[in-house]
Amino acid sequence: MDRYEKYRQHFLKNIRKRLEEWETVDEIAHQDVYRLLHSIAGTAAMIGMIDIGNYARQLMEQWGEDEEKTWKATDVKERLTPLFQLCYEQQIGEVTQGEQGTKKGDEPTILLIDDDPSFLMYVKEHLEQSGWYVVAIADPVKAVASFYDVRPDCVVIDIHMETKTGFEVLTFLKQKLKQQFVPMIMVSIDDRKETRMKSYEMGADDFIPKPFAIDEFIVRIRRQLQRKQLIDELLLLDELTHVYNRKYIKQAYEQLKSDWHRTHEPFCLAVLDIDHFKRVNDQYGHLMGDVVLKKFAQFLKTNVRARDVVIRFGGEEFVVLLPATEATEAFLVFDRLREQFERMTFQCDETTFSCTFSTGIVEVLDPTKPIGHWIELADSALYEAKNTGRNCVVLAKQQEASYRRTVKVAIVDDDAIVRAIVTDVVQKMFTKEKVTLDLRAFKDGEQFIASDWHRGTEPCLVILDGVMPKMDGLEVLQQLRSQKDSSRYKVIMLTARKSENDIARALELGADDYMTKPFKLLELEARIRHMLKRMN
Repeated sequence: MDRYEKYRQHFLKNIRKRLEEWETVDEIAHQDVYRLLHSIAGTAAMIGMIDIGNYARQLMEQWGEDEEKTWKATDVKERLTPLFQLCYEQQIGEVTQGEQGTKKGDEPTILLIDDDPSFLMYVKEHLEQSGWYVVAIADPVKAVASFYDVRPDCVVIDIHMETKTGFEVLTFLKQKLKQQFVPMIMVSIDDRKETRMKSYEMGADDFIPKPFAIDEFIVRIRRQLQRKQLIDELLLLDELTHVYNRKYIKQAYEQLKSDWHRTHEPFCLAVLDIDHFKRVNDQYGHLMGDVVLKKFAQFLKTNVRARDVVIRFGGEEFVVLLPATEATEAFLVFDRLREQFERMTFQCDETTFSCTFSTGIVEVLDPTKPIGHWIELADSALYEAKNTGRNCVVLAKQQEASYRRTVKVAIVDDDAIVRAIVTDVVQKMFTKEKVTLDLRAFKDGEQFIASDWHRGTEPCLVILDGVMPKMDGLEVLQQLRSQKDSSRYKVIMLTARKSENDIARALELGADDYMTKPFKLLELEARIRHMLKRMN
């Protein structure tokens, strides 16, 4: 054991104690903050915590000693967060945030359905090392109910489970998928010919007998994801322009509709039409017209956000769906694009020419109405743009108002340092989200359960430590899942690295995801982002 270890533990204990004191007050005297920094700077280097000491000293120099000032407690914790992160890394060992494989929140999603938690834990760990996001669900009934929230790119189903067979799950999912293609892989210890044949007859895309080599399993998963990408492109991409075709618009609208149920944030639908496109075909030929269409489509894809959806609706008309975007924002986007596009030039033999486009925009405030309603409104705005000289953007006229929805996030952990740094991660994330954040931190499970704050109708994400005094995370999880509105809660468990039994129990009780400590903060952010997508 390091000869300084007991001093480091005492040092970190004192910092936690001070943090817990500051959690109960609204204001903190500058001298109190300075004294804490002075204590850290004086002690840290002596016990081998050099980075922490140097950072504390930098803050002392920046803030000064004699300033007569009172800080808001929230401002102090925000400014000291980098220092707390260094303390956390010292406490659990260095955590490299830039490590290859760190997730961003938009990875392919694999849904694992098996009532054997050991199998789920083993496969989840290896699949996530391959760069995928994995949702492991031990209860097949819950897995079926969660399918639309998870939105998987591939599903792995065990055939033999107690409450529902894998064949029942497969049948249900196949009936619900309709136009979508999501590959289904059946796994089973039963490798008889009739079992394999029944799997394929019922629509499975692959059958893999247990036990299997994990490297081969990963290769077969990757192959199915590649198949999905290829089939999606063949079915849903426009052959000429390589943007989505008209068939995709209903699926994209349903996706945004599902997001709206989570955030209640409006999104925008824009209809774009290249001005005088018939003249291009008549004057320069249809091949040149195709060049204009391809370049226009590529121009749109390049200059809108990655999450915006570009669709060739027909001929020279395009539709763009813009998630979490208000009408005024969309107007500015397309007015900027309009100015950029009219400066582009096209070359046909010796002739150089340019094109313009007109846009009609509607803000979708209530997606329970069919998409045809909104396309009609955007078309009317486009018609007005055409009649007022073209090469302009017009907003559809509406009288409805939108509102922001609140999402509650609870951080339940007995370590004040962890509470501080996770709070900072969540707060910074929600500056980019189109929802209102209501965040609370609780020092133990008993305090969280006793609180009325998390009750109500709003969705609630609970970041829950597994081991706490008074009431541990598993007890909290069990109480949440026993409530009638348990689906309102999404739970990410934080577990110790060696607590496989706790992880297995968490899966059995219905945890939506888990992370082992120590964890990278970027990894936590990615998992929270995935969870927000699933919250209705």
